[in-house]
This record gives sequence, C-alpha cells and structure tokens, in this order.
Amino acid sequence: MQPLKTYGIGLLGCGFIGRVHAFSHQVMHYYYPGLPWRARLAAVCTSRPQTAQQVAQELGFESWTTDPAEVIERPGVDVVHVCTPNACHKDELLAVLAAGKHVYCDKPLTADWAEAKQVLAALEGYRGVHQMTLQNRFYPATMCARQLMAEGALGELTCFRAVFLHAGNVDRSKAHGWKFEPAGGVLNDLATHVVDLMQHLIGRFDEVFCADRIWARERPVRGNARRPAPVEAEDHACMTCRRDDGLVGAIEATKLATGMQDELRFEIHGERGALAFNLMEPNWLEFYDAGAAGEPMGGRAGFTRIPCVRNYPELGASWPYAKSSIGWTRSHVACLHNFMAAVHDGRRAEPGLEVGAQLQQFVDAAKLSAREGRFVRVETV
Repeated sequence: MQPLKTYGIGLLGCGFIGRVHAFSHQVMHYYYPGLPWRARLAAVCTSRPQTAQQVAQELGFESWTTDPAEVIERPGVDVVHVCTPNACHKDELLAVLAAGKHVYCDKPLTADWAEAKQVLAALEGYRGVHQMTLQNRFYPATMCARQLMAEGALGELTCFRAVFLHAGNVDRSKAHGWKFEPAGGVLNDLATHVVDLMQHLIGRFDEVFCADRIWARERPVRGNARRPAPVEAEDHACMTCRRDDGLVGAIEATKLATGMQDELRFEIHGERGALAFNLMEPNWLEFYDAGAAGEPMGGRAGFTRIPCVRNYPELGASWPYAKSSIGWTRSHVACLHNFMAAVHDGRRAEPGLEVGAQLQQFVDAAKLSAREGRFVRVETV
C-alpha cells in the first residue's frame, strides 16, 4: 500500500467554528474511505495562551501559539484555516497568500469590500489553492436543487424568497462581543450564507434594496453588566434582490426571530415548477412539477419530497449509509473534502476567495442601500 500524503494543518482561531474545522479533518476518513492523503493537526493559534494550550491538548494539535505569524510561517504547515473574528481576516489572508500556503477561509472573506479588494489583488500570482467555507452548498438536497436548476426543471424563473432566521439577539441583556461591532452583524454573519446559496442556484444579483435594524443600541460588557457598550452592527436585514433580466425576490437575515433555531429556507418558483428547502429538515428537497396532471380530484399535482438524505455522488455516501439522516456537521466535512481534494490534485477549488469577495461587495451594497434608502448596484468582481 502506498503511504498517504500528509498535509500539516494550521488553524487561526479555534472557537466554535475553528473546532468544526478541526473536527472535519479528524473524521474525514470515516466518510471518505480510501483517501490518498491524511491531515496532521500541526499548529493552532488563539488570542489567549490558556485557550490555545487547552485547545491543543483537547484536539491533538502538535503546537500552539497566540501569534498568527508563527502558524503561517511554521515549516510543515501546508494548509491554513482562517477562523478568527471577521476584522482579523484581511491581514491573516494577505499573510497566508504571501507565504504561498493553501488557505481555507470561513465566511465572510473580510470585514468590508475595501479589504476584500486587497485580498483579490493579492491573488494575482498566488499559486496555492483557496476556498471559502460555504457549506450550505454541500448538502445532497442543495446539490440536487442545483442539478434540477441546471437541467431546466423549473423553466424561466418567476420569483424566489429565502430567509436565514436565528433568535440569538432577542435578549437585550446578551453581552457585547465582536459580532456587535462594525465587522459583525447579520449581513456578514448570516446573509453571506443565504445569498451565496441563492446565487449558486439561480445566478448573481445585480441590484439590492435593503432595510435593516439594530434592536438594542447598547449591550452590557461581558463580565461587567453595569457598563454598556454601543452596538454598531445590524440584528435584522430585509432585502429585495433584482436581476437585470427582471427577476425579483426577497431575502431576509435576522437574529431577532423569536422561536427559531437555525432556519435557512428557500423557495424558487418557475413557469414549469418550484423548489423548496429548509435547513431544519435537511434530508429533503421539495419539488413541484407544474406539468403533473391536476385531474381528477387533484391528480398527481403537488410538491414531492425527494429523499436526498446522504446521497452524495460517488464517494461520501457509504458511511454510515446513504439512507441515514444527515446532520449539520456533515455539510462541513463535505465542504472541506472538496477543498482538500483540490489541494491534493493541484487544481482550483470552488467556491474560491473570489466568491467571498463578490459576497462582500453585495454586503457593502446592501449596507449602502440601508443608509440611503435606494436600490444599489452590485458590481461584478
């Protein structure tokens, strides 16, 4: 048997999402048997020594640090994951690209469009593999939706709507943190996911009109409830998205949806059919065939629930087995596998950092629209 190619993995940031990235490396061989590579957790960086050391011990990293440069420049680190707060992404990405390491970046790409343009410029001459963590593309149900769209199953599109609903900011006593600062907010945090998924399925948007809201203008400082800090990022955003061909639809992203969990839903309608998906029921894609007979007594007209479950193409469906229920972390494993396969094969990965830059341009257009109360053009990246 040929020895496996080993890739040293470095993580910048290992809070919630960093642990998801590390987990995805650790379990990948369970889902994709026979891979010609393995991952070695080489280095982790967090902002505090005690958390960095704890993470290294718990997850099995070989070394830890509080200096991102030590991870990026460390010999034996081949792939760098950017999992830090949004405001840190730009400088870290520029350093990784300059070092020529492969990079896997959690969304959003950067804090704003001005920073994203710097990253785009740095990609010129870069020879590594890069990808965004946009895992909602990597459910069998959303992959099936993409296939049906490509086959023209819906015909010419008539309208669409999509939401990403959370409830985490309803409590006004929730402590202040970086997600309440300018680089945070639901446009960067949630809208990037749902906008990417919709553009992945139906094509990019040309204009956006946005209205947003900050629910609590102040939040208590963590550990000192009597000391308030200003909130500078939106908790709720409603957008009308328009294409030049006339298609118009609605997208909402919020952390004020009382009673909701992790509710990413979409509906896409066309002259020949419709699709519907809900992340809280990720095993199913709903498809409506407008050509089905409606008589007698309703005939066979109506939405059909397609059991997508774990039906990944080729590799990836064999464990536990294709008909077993899928979960949220499975999409992350599939997304990371897509990236690592491209690293190993020496080819381009999708969605690349350019997709992250386009999403950043969309977010900045939405923010400008909210300030000025008008449709704003989303420029081509």
